[in-house]
Amino acid sequence: MTVVYLLAALALILLSAELFTNGIEWFGRRFELGEGAVGSVLAAVGTALPETLIPVIAILFTHTAGSRDIGIGAILGAPFMLSSLTMVVTGAAVVVFFFRGRRPLAFTVNEPVLRRDLSFFVVAYSLAMIAGAIPVHHFKWILSPCLLAAYGVYVWRTMAGGGQLEGETKPLYFHRHPVMPHRRRIIAQVVVATLGIIIGARFFVGQVQHVSNSLGLDPLLVSLILSPLATELPEKFNSVIWVRQGKDTLALGNITGAMVFQSTFPVSIGLIFTSWELTRTGLISGVLALISGSVFYLQLRIRHKLTWFTLCGAGSMYALYLIYLIFIAKV
Repeated sequence: MTVVYLLAALALILLSAELFTNGIEWFGRRFELGEGAVGSVLAAVGTALPETLIPVIAILFTHTAGSRDIGIGAILGAPFMLSSLTMVVTGAAVVVFFFRGRRPLAFTVNEPVLRRDLSFFVVAYSLAMIAGAIPVHHFKWILSPCLLAAYGVYVWRTMAGGGQLEGETKPLYFHRHPVMPHRRRIIAQVVVATLGIIIGARFFVGQVQHVSNSLGLDPLLVSLILSPLATELPEKFNSVIWVRQGKDTLALGNITGAMVFQSTFPVSIGLIFTSWELTRTGLISGVLALISGSVFYLQLRIRHKLTWFTLCGAGSMYALYLIYLIFIAKV
C-alpha cells in the first residue's frame, strides 16, 4: 500500500504543480509583474513551503529527542538538493524535450535575474556556513536579522525589475477562456494549487519516512537526503513544465529564487532557535551547494549563459555527497 500512497502523492503534486504554474503566470500578467518577480519570488516561495514546514515544525513545535537535529538537516538539505539534483532534472528535461522536437537545446534566460539570485544565495549561505563552523553566539544573533533583511532587499529588487513574461500563457484552468481572468479566480487557483502541493509533499515525506524507519535508516540521513528529495518535487515539476514551454527564466528562477529563500528564512530560524553548531556532514553539504551555486554564477558572469551540460554537471555534487556518506561518514 505504501507504493500506492507514494504514487497518489506524486500525482497530487504533479497536478497541483500544473495548476500552480498556470495560475502564477496569470497572476503575473494580471498585476503586470516581471518574469523575475513571478519565477524567483512568487513561484519560488510558493513551492518552497513544503520543505520550509519541516524544519519549522521540527524546531519550534516538536520537543522529542533529535528533533532539532532533524530540523537543521532539513534546512541544510533543501539548498543542497536545489543546487544539485533539481538542476540535473531541469537540464535533463531540456535534452528530452529537444529530442522530442518540443524546444531548442539552448537556454534563453534573463541573465540579470539569475545572477542576482545566485549572488544573494552564495553570500547568504556562505555566512550561514561560517556561523555553523565557528560557533560565536553573538554572531548568530546579528546574522539572523541581517539574513531576513537581505531577503527583503532581494524581494524588493526583484519585484522592481525582471523583464516581461515569456511567451503565451494557456487559459486559466479556473476560467478556461483566453481573455484576462478576474483576479479572484487567479488567486483561488493559486491557493488551491499551493494547498495541493503542501498536502501532497507532506504526505509523500510521511511515506518516505515510514519506509526509512522500516529499513532502520538514520534520522539525519532522512532529514538531509530523503525529506528534501521529496519536498523539492514541486520545484522539479514546475521547472519541467516551464522548460517544456520554453520559459527558461521562469524554470530556473523558480529554483534559484527558492535557493535564496532557503538560505535566508529557514537558516534564520536555525540560527535563533538552535545551537547551529554544524557537524562535518552538514558543513560538507553546504560547501557542495555553494560550489554548485558559484559555478552557475561564474558561467553567467563570464559566458553570459547557462547550458544543459552545466546543469546536469551539478549532479556531480550530489554523487560526491553520496560517496562521502557511504564510504567516509558511514551514516
